[in-house]
Amino acid sequence: MANIPQPQVIFLDAVGTLFGVKGSVGAIYADLAQHHGIEADPATLNQAFFRAFEAAPEMAFPGSDPATVPEQEYCWWRVITQQTFSSAGVLDRFVDFDGFFADLYAHFATAEPWVIYPDVPPALERWRRRGIALGVISNFDTRLYQVLEELNLATYLSSVTLSSEAGAAKPDPLIFATALQKHRCDASQAWHVGDSKNDDLEGAKAAGLHGILVRRPTT
Repeated sequence: MANIPQPQVIFLDAVGTLFGVKGSVGAIYADLAQHHGIEADPATLNQAFFRAFEAAPEMAFPGSDPATVPEQEYCWWRVITQQTFSSAGVLDRFVDFDGFFADLYAHFATAEPWVIYPDVPPALERWRRRGIALGVISNFDTRLYQVLEELNLATYLSSVTLSSEAGAAKPDPLIFATALQKHRCDASQAWHVGDSKNDDLEGAKAAGLHGILVRRPTT
């Protein structure tokens, strides 16, 4: 790393790199379901969620009217959540699944279910002091803007590039090119840091950036 010149821009993945879920997705789903009168096992929900999530199509809507993107994101997540509870065998117990999902979706737009990794603030401060521009490249949805604000991370960032808005998801080179254009930066002058070998490390390298893989605890 010492032989690599300082970059003009460092891009970072969001979930799993800057911050992660408090506890587990399954535990949060189970807790909110309980508020709607549904008892479900957190571990079963967690396993069901990741099966549904991994089988889902990319969160990218090429050619879409930007005004329709939030609705498409909402529907994308609703399908995954419905599959999660169906796989866990409790979907038919809901009296008002739509109401539950609306609460769940709003909850994940806040800081409450997230925790910043302890090494993140010092790293962001260090890079900012060195005059390096910072940006996020994420396959998350537009709720990320609010989450970054509530976690007090937005102040460090010059750009946020989302797959749902870019029309392409990592590891597609298009999303990296979209982010680079915002900084008028050549790929050779940029780093990308993330926790996915395929999406972040290999995706960045294929787009001409210097890719850096981080390892985080899994839940």
